[in-house]
Amino acid sequence: MKADKTVKTLNRREFSGLALGSIVPLAAGLAVPGAGTSARLQSSEASAQSTAVSGFETLYPGVWKATLGVPGKISPVKLRFRKPAEQALRKMYAPSQCPIPGNQIRGEQTDRGFVLKVPLGSGERVYGFGLQFLSFQQRYCKKVVRTNADPRVNSGDTNAPVPFYVTTGGYGVLIDSSRYVSFYVGRESRADAARNKSSAEQLPPSGPHSSQAVEAPNEVVVDIPSQQGADIYIFGGPAMLQAVERYNLFSGGGCLPPRWGLGLWYRCEKDYNAKQVLNLAEEFRRDQMPCDVFGLEPGWQTHAYSCTFVWHPERFPDPAGMIRSLARQNFHLNLWEHAFTNPASPLYEPLKPLAGNFEVWGGLAPDFLKPEARKIFADYHEKHHMGIGVSGFKLDECDNSDFTGGWSFPECSQFPSGVDGEQMHSHFGLAYQETIEGIFRRRNTRTYQLVRSTNALAAPYPFALYSDLYDHQQYIRAIVNSGFSGLLWAAEVRNANNAEDMIRRLQTACFSALMQVDAWFLMNPPWKQVSREANNAGRIAPNWRKLEAQCREVIRLRMQLVPYLYSSFVRYHEWGTPPFRALVMDHPTDPQVWKIDDQFMVGESLMVAPVIAGVSSRKIYLPKGDWVDFWTGKHVAGGQTVTMQVPLDIIPVFVKSGTLLPLARPALHAGDPESRHITVRVYGKGDRPCTLYEDDDSTLDALHGKYDQVVLTWDDASKQGHMERTGRGDYPRYEIVGWERI
Repeated sequence: MKADKTVKTLNRREFSGLALGSIVPLAAGLAVPGAGTSARLQSSEASAQSTAVSGFETLYPGVWKATLGVPGKISPVKLRFRKPAEQALRKMYAPSQCPIPGNQIRGEQTDRGFVLKVPLGSGERVYGFGLQFLSFQQRYCKKVVRTNADPRVNSGDTNAPVPFYVTTGGYGVLIDSSRYVSFYVGRESRADAARNKSSAEQLPPSGPHSSQAVEAPNEVVVDIPSQQGADIYIFGGPAMLQAVERYNLFSGGGCLPPRWGLGLWYRCEKDYNAKQVLNLAEEFRRDQMPCDVFGLEPGWQTHAYSCTFVWHPERFPDPAGMIRSLARQNFHLNLWEHAFTNPASPLYEPLKPLAGNFEVWGGLAPDFLKPEARKIFADYHEKHHMGIGVSGFKLDECDNSDFTGGWSFPECSQFPSGVDGEQMHSHFGLAYQETIEGIFRRRNTRTYQLVRSTNALAAPYPFALYSDLYDHQQYIRAIVNSGFSGLLWAAEVRNANNAEDMIRRLQTACFSALMQVDAWFLMNPPWKQVSREANNAGRIAPNWRKLEAQCREVIRLRMQLVPYLYSSFVRYHEWGTPPFRALVMDHPTDPQVWKIDDQFMVGESLMVAPVIAGVSSRKIYLPKGDWVDFWTGKHVAGGQTVTMQVPLDIIPVFVKSGTLLPLARPALHAGDPESRHITVRVYGKGDRPCTLYEDDDSTLDALHGKYDQVVLTWDDASKQGHMERTGRGDYPRYEIVGWERI
């Protein structure tokens, strides 16, 4: 855990002087001595038409807020459901001043809305804007953070847009707006260009394709439609990773899923019935196929597009009995649904006055920003689903749809809470999560779930994102990008062209936030037959046992990693450190990693470089330091690019030298006592201690610090390992069964 350091508090500074129709800087000088004091500064450019500027305010160490003009009443921060992780924020190192001088942030009222201009320094690289599938480094890009499923071009559209970016300069910026905000990253007006170039002191020529030149300073131009002002939040570092940690803690801290959520998830064919589900469960256990979660797709309901949320009486005559049978075999159940409520649903009439004025698939679009709507929806789900043992949901279709048929409610919609359709699209996914996850909080129960859309401040929610995209390279890039914005991405296995493609996709899923095989369109598991047509016709591949064995080995690797992954999520919850993140977050000063979007860190010690089908070798960049090949134990010096042969049974994984890596026995499910029998691999001198966490894995107590710690250390001189447990909780315990020096 982080040391409790003395916090140096910066003081609030107020100022005024935003001129309508003109560019007006915020006041310079953010660190003002004397606690509780303030100063009012007048801008030299202010006029009689100026609007009030509330000023720069230090909210927490390294977190500043500025208000320009009159912000909208609806925004992510104003509508937030979770409080910041205040204690963790106050324990962080406090930068002495804001990384962006206040006099360099300017705002302008225009006929179309409000424009912010935020400086961008020479050489800074920019990342973030939510779950971006088609691009990585964003300087010189235009990004429209618009909720829109399955983007076809690099416009910024995504099912998880977040108006937050972070730079290699060691700070992050959140624009608190629910509108479709456009970011022009590295652009400037003619007047701004002249001013910036005059201060650049003859920097070399530059451009988006320049490999050596250093850019002149320019700006991030932020276009916010239909608003007369904006709140801007700045998150200091001093380095890039710390800026993201502050953002995640400001969101409420990262989520902490139960261990069962980190095992394999398998989604059954959409029309499976209870007998087929139970038969498949028995098959998985008989064939020693590890799995923790079964998911049911639309056919479990009486009507799915729109939804009734009512169990289908023929397919599932006794859902509670089925769930009990699954639980006896240590399976959890996850249900697919979307929020659009069918007229045949018992929720339709109660929700009718609490829904938007447009229907979707003939069903209501509930206004989850209204507490009454959330309560009606949640109470029904608790009684009929969680009350009989359902462990979570897959919240589908809560994104927008311009690229997939335009089926969702239009932006001109109106909702009882006072928001329009554009604003609701920005909030719908997260409010839906709050509605469902709030039930588990009320029941003091841990959960892990799936969702198809979210927005800013989502880190505390135990949901992994997914979409209907299938491109493997984009899935990998989504993992890399997710860590910039407090998001988790499930690089699930859906479509596979052949056995090789399936194995490569499964390997990537093994190192993602949620490992899932989504067989919603396959009657039989895909390792029996990859072809959809042949699978559903019952034509099982003659050599399917070979592919099954290959898949089993990848899943067993995931089960070995569960203790390590769980510790990484504890760090996410308490420190805000993304468990899956781009190399640039750990090495922002290394230009070689600025464009690497197909390698990523998992936790503190593992670097993964997934492979796509058809590739027999790939280049891998190793940042400075000593690295060890996970598979061979070979030590490789960092600061270089290596070419690695990648046979089908290998996904490149490198371990930081000095790591103590806990590997569990690969059990059939995360609750198996075997999964707590640990072999510790010692890499190099083993001088990087490892901490494991023991808790009840079922209640929310662990989120409040109720757990035991198991600290593993290695004495290289005596070649002996040591385990020290702190705490006396009555929890399932880890047992160290061996130490392996690599």
